[in-house]
Amino acid sequence: MKAVGVLEFGGPDVLRVLDLPEPQAGPGEVRVSVHAAAVSPTDVLLRTGGHAVRMPGRRPPFVPGMDAAGVIDQLGPATGGRLAVGQRVVALVPFTGPHGGAYAEQVVVPAASVVPAPAGVGFPEASTLLMNAMTARLALDVLAVPRGGTVAVTGAAGAVGGYAVELAKADGLTVIADAAEGDAAVVRGFGADHVVERGSGVAARIRECVPGGVDALVDGSMQTTEVVPAIRDGGALAELRGWSGPAGRGIRVHPVMVSDRLEDIAGLDALCRLAEKGVLTLRVAEVLPAHEAARAHRLLEAGGLRGRVVLDFS
Repeated sequence: MKAVGVLEFGGPDVLRVLDLPEPQAGPGEVRVSVHAAAVSPTDVLLRTGGHAVRMPGRRPPFVPGMDAAGVIDQLGPATGGRLAVGQRVVALVPFTGPHGGAYAEQVVVPAASVVPAPAGVGFPEASTLLMNAMTARLALDVLAVPRGGTVAVTGAAGAVGGYAVELAKADGLTVIADAAEGDAAVVRGFGADHVVERGSGVAARIRECVPGGVDALVDGSMQTTEVVPAIRDGGALAELRGWSGPAGRGIRVHPVMVSDRLEDIAGLDALCRLAEKGVLTLRVAEVLPAHEAARAHRLLEAGGLRGRVVLDFS
């Protein structure tokens, strides 16, 4: 089986095409023949060694990738009747586990991490959904802003931020989002009620829209302390990279980790159905052959992408 992984940590050029044994689905597991795997910042962290602490005792090669779209080609024992061989699916892949990540011709994942792909959507588009949308969903869930409340989203033109805006609007919230001038129309298209200029001073610009401060904020741009002034006393902040505060003024800080929802079947399926209905926008920046993974990582690290780079394993 062909896969793309690393034998040592480092820059994009450490990514190699590898020949690995064909994996077999065990009890409660599903094997997916991968057609597309999305490239995300957590893949860069794995490549550079940032996830080594989560893999004690593991030896290389390490295969990145959390998002796969493809077709089930093997069901292990005790997977129930929900899934079938030949079914088009998307999978949230536990890349730090023993089977490795999504950059492979075949991946074995827990059946609970696999759901039917959105109907009418190609594999590249489908592969961009689960990790980012589930991160946004988890952020909004922990913030628990009631319908009619206000939430701000930074990094709103990015993958997680865009989904956070769309999901917040579907939840009945008023959304204040940031964007560069060139992205403002896109972010408004996601449904943001107010769009402010991104960057330094964004908290003050959010306060101009909501003088009392927003009920909560999803920090998709990882600005941490810089965005806290936008939140009202006693409000809440969702952080995507582990920062836990303190924020002061009674503001609750919630570090969000998508690994908490890897096997949330109902939640993963709900996101796919929202994508089917067009509530969630699937964005592909570029599709590259799998052997060009190093180029994909360079594009990601260069910044400015709107949508995910996707590796084609078909």
